[in-house]
Amino acid sequence: MIKILHTADVHLDSPLKSLALRDPDLRDRVIAATRTAFARIVDVALDQRVSAVLIAGDLFDGQARSARTGAFLTSQLDRLSDAGIRVFYIKGNHDADNPVTGQIDLPGNVHVFDARGGKVALADDLWIHGVSFAGRTAPDSLLPRFSAPVRGAVNIAMLHTSLAGAAGHDPYAPCALSDLTGAGFDYWALGHVHGRQVHATDPWVVMPGMPQGRDIGEAGPKTASLLTIDQGRITVETVATSVVEFIRSTIDITDAGDGDGLRTMLRNHVQDNARGLHSDTSVMRLTLTGTPARYWQILRDADLWTEQLTQMLLDTGVLWLDRLVLDVQAPSSEADQTSATAELTQTMADLTGDPAFAAAARALVADTLGDLPASLRARLMPDETAIPDLTARLSERGARRVTAMMKGAVD
Repeated sequence: MIKILHTADVHLDSPLKSLALRDPDLRDRVIAATRTAFARIVDVALDQRVSAVLIAGDLFDGQARSARTGAFLTSQLDRLSDAGIRVFYIKGNHDADNPVTGQIDLPGNVHVFDARGGKVALADDLWIHGVSFAGRTAPDSLLPRFSAPVRGAVNIAMLHTSLAGAAGHDPYAPCALSDLTGAGFDYWALGHVHGRQVHATDPWVVMPGMPQGRDIGEAGPKTASLLTIDQGRITVETVATSVVEFIRSTIDITDAGDGDGLRTMLRNHVQDNARGLHSDTSVMRLTLTGTPARYWQILRDADLWTEQLTQMLLDTGVLWLDRLVLDVQAPSSEADQTSATAELTQTMADLTGDPAFAAAARALVADTLGDLPASLRARLMPDETAIPDLTARLSERGARRVTAMMKGAVD
């Protein structure tokens, strides 16, 4: 029986991004999160006595230059070397773009596949195949560079690819799932897409996900894959790796009632998330939806509710707030009884409908989107036609907030 650990998209020393990181206590906890996650992978490899660790691309992060990154990586690979564990590594788009990649003298237990492709025997009846990126882009399929699977053996192939395309990820080394399942390999160790996906099980086609998310767009627990090969049969387990877990959560507060009811609903939701946490720490973005009776008061007092929620999360000792999003709607029965707020509501509607205002707002939204991480940008703007809709939604929310503040002044 042989065990192998499969990871990808480590992005060593890539910084985490969240408004919650303004808190120095959280910042101190997670400043080395990507390193800690990689060290956990090494810990699992040692504990499980694996024969090899597969790193399917993007071990490094962009053009960041740091000798400390190289020193940390070498120390972890040495731990594997001391235990007799081999490492197989293919370069992804970030590795090919990173100057550190070619400067580190990697330990002898590490085999780096080049862009021409190749195969290495891990055991008499087990072969590892791999192809690296030659540069920062790979617009064409890399499958022609793989040699044929070895007959009578288990064959594992390593590939950094977006497959047929994935939101938030550039279309690198494109190929169809059917191309992989029909190629004769027993396990495809993929990388590039940051969310875990098991695309097929016969043969296995696995994207393990990144070991540590870096922002709210990479939400959820992060993992690696542990393969067990017994008499030619492969089984796969999920291994938790993330230090800090980003959470996107939603609550319908239609039935919250008064302020005490809303606080109770929020507190119960926070405690449920703290109990279900897979990582050491979590950063949460919470969205409130529904048609609560106290709709205007909630919008008016958004800052107050943000502070209360922040404290609820801190009281758990493991949760921090990224942002509170209010996506609530007014109950259909609510009627605006004041002429001042009625006039303001109409003024805001006229303003947001003005073509000049809409054009300026769209330009501002487009500029802001350009500053966001690719994963968030793809979520908010899957294509250029989404900008007008997004701008309209944001303008409507802003108008409602102004109206709520006005109502608060006259209530």
